[in-house]
Amino acid sequence: MRQASAPDAAAPCEGAPDPHGALLLAYANGDARAARDLTLALAPRALSQAQRMLADRAEAEDVVQEALMRLWRIAPDWRQGEARVTTWLYRVVANLCLDRLRRRGRAAPLDAVPEPADDAPGAAEGLLEAARHRALAEALAAIPERQAHAVALRHLEGLGNPEIAAAMDIGVEAVESLTARGKRALAAILAERRAELGWTDE
Repeated sequence: MRQASAPDAAAPCEGAPDPHGALLLAYANGDARAARDLTLALAPRALSQAQRMLADRAEAEDVVQEALMRLWRIAPDWRQGEARVTTWLYRVVANLCLDRLRRRGRAAPLDAVPEPADDAPGAAEGLLEAARHRALAEALAAIPERQAHAVALRHLEGLGNPEIAAAMDIGVEAVESLTARGKRALAAILAERRAELGWTDE
């Protein structure tokens, strides 16, 4: 069976064998059930990541579908042990989301923010939360791509610096620098909207 490096594969990973990698190779060798199992395992987390970055369920679903299609295409070239499938997928989903955010432009249309369904106390909070997600998405689209990528993986996905380093194919020190600069840039962009969005000083 063929096991050349996959395009966009991350840096070598350490630790236990990757069960998702084994499933991907099984799919590449004709096991249709492996694709189903891999989708069930990966799609919910990928959708959550995309939805947090885009604040739009339909767009997030499109991103996940595209990311999985890319995964199926590179399956025959996957080299087990060189990268973790989840790390590769985080990277692709984040890049696809950032591409969409930049295509949107910096201003979101007012009708993109959902109206509250009723006057219940939770409706206003839901509207505020939607506004926060959209403001963060717009701010991510406005900062340098590598900073946005690092911040999204760290603070939206909760990945550790070594995982982010593997996903971005850079060193841990570079991750720390990108994350710090990205957070400063986001804070500067959002500074004037803190009160409007209900963000208080920590």
